[in-house]
Amino acid sequence: MRKALLFFFLLVVKATVFSQNLYVGNHGSIKFRSEARQELIDATSEKLKSIIDADKKTFAFSVPISSFTGFNAELQREHFNEKYMESSKFPTAFFKGKIIEDVDLKKNGTWDVRTKGILSIHGVEQERIIKATIIIRNGVLTVTSKFNVLLKDHQIKVPRVVHEKIATEIFVDVNAELKK
Repeated sequence: MRKALLFFFLLVVKATVFSQNLYVGNHGSIKFRSEARQELIDATSEKLKSIIDADKKTFAFSVPISSFTGFNAELQREHFNEKYMESSKFPTAFFKGKIIEDVDLKKNGTWDVRTKGILSIHGVEQERIIKATIIIRNGVLTVTSKFNVLLKDHQIKVPRVVHEKIATEIFVDVNAELKK
């Protein structure tokens, strides 16, 4: 966790010093959905932190794993944190990288973009290209994205006894509002 927080802090400091077009978000949301044969699990975190440098088209998003709520039962949330995500060992998930498309993030508008970066979940980093929509209106930047995560890509193991209650593919929905 210290590494992720230090990285995020250094990115903010570096971007603040060198960029006039920095957008920061402190209250975004990230939702995930597991649609398994025997059970549907929905959870949300409102603790998504984000930063986008409009000049360099770079970004970083991070969320504390233990901040997810909305499970079917408190025991399910406890198992999520202790057995599957091991949130005491891997407390933060993050995605950092660059916007691929040549868009001008300094002007009002709407852009469908591809982002390329490192997605780190459960301590396992994967290079990913993830589509997103960026809307800029009067100094406020909104980012939305929907993508999937395969548990095996991040070495998240599900015991055989509950394999019909937890999907191997998780659907993720991100919504962040950032301000200059």
